[in-house]
Amino acid sequence: MTDDSPPRVSVLMPCFNRASTIDEATASIVTQSWPDLELIAVDDGSTDETPAKLEAWAEKDGRVRLVRQDHGGLIAALNAGLAACRGEYVARHDADDIAFPERLEAQVQRLEREVSLAAVGCLVEGFPPGDVRQGFRLYLVWLNSLVTPEEIARQIFVESPLAHPSVMVRRDWLERLGGYEDHGWPEDYDLWLRMHLAGARFAKVPRILMAWREHSGRLTRTDARYSLENFLRAKAHYLMLGPLRQAPAVIVWGAGAMGRRLSKHLVRQGAPLRAFVDIDPEKIGRQRRGLPIHPVEDLPALVSATAGTVVLAAVGARGARELIRTRLQVMGLVEGRDWWAVA
Repeated sequence: MTDDSPPRVSVLMPCFNRASTIDEATASIVTQSWPDLELIAVDDGSTDETPAKLEAWAEKDGRVRLVRQDHGGLIAALNAGLAACRGEYVARHDADDIAFPERLEAQVQRLEREVSLAAVGCLVEGFPPGDVRQGFRLYLVWLNSLVTPEEIARQIFVESPLAHPSVMVRRDWLERLGGYEDHGWPEDYDLWLRMHLAGARFAKVPRILMAWREHSGRLTRTDARYSLENFLRAKAHYLMLGPLRQAPAVIVWGAGAMGRRLSKHLVRQGAPLRAFVDIDPEKIGRQRRGLPIHPVEDLPALVSATAGTVVLAAVGARGARELIRTRLQVMGLVEGRDWWAVA
């Protein structure tokens, strides 16, 4: 890279009051094995020493570029930083996480080798070990189990299948979709769902290349946008724009808490909900949202009654998804066409 030519990779790092971790996070980027980069550090109106520390980094390393704005929140900071990115690839990084030395190089190589991929993530680990809660630990196990485009696509309506600060995206995809949007639910999950419906393919480098810091101040714990209810709102919205757009009928497998909450948002979006199925004898024969709850054995007849019916598996119990997947495969239903896992 010459002094006036754009780098191949722009690392986008929003920052707000992260003085205690910003040096470690920044050092993990400027010491990458892939040197052809710029670090776009967006200070979102910090009131601690974050701006001063970023200025020091910019003076020491010309690849560090500081963007300042009044405090406007994460989405505003992301879009301000995206506007400043010049690279062909945009890699997300958070101001309290650590990128392993070969992360960017491995992701660039994957994107250049597979031009059909819109974005590439990696496997991640939580740290410090003593602060990683059980729920986060289980999420990381699930997250790291999704590596191929097919694995990610089939479970994209379950949870966010990519750790936002671990992903490298082709910049033209971000520009095509207008950057980040605020709908009151997680901005990263929203981006993945919009990209998915637009035909994007995702994959991961099958190596742990990022350490994701767990702490009480993470937005996923403190911001209402990351609540279960708002995740369900996002799922219902994009299900209606994608898999359910032309479905004449929808059947929800799961009449428990998850199915009840998801169906509320589906009905609000105008989904053609027709019935529920469940294995719980206490629920079978009753109604949910004015619709009958059938035993699972009735499902083949319910599906064949209306061509194009889509089944949504909305059972959150551990291990339930694999059992449901097996039952639906035996019935001849194809995941990603005839049915989707949503919990």
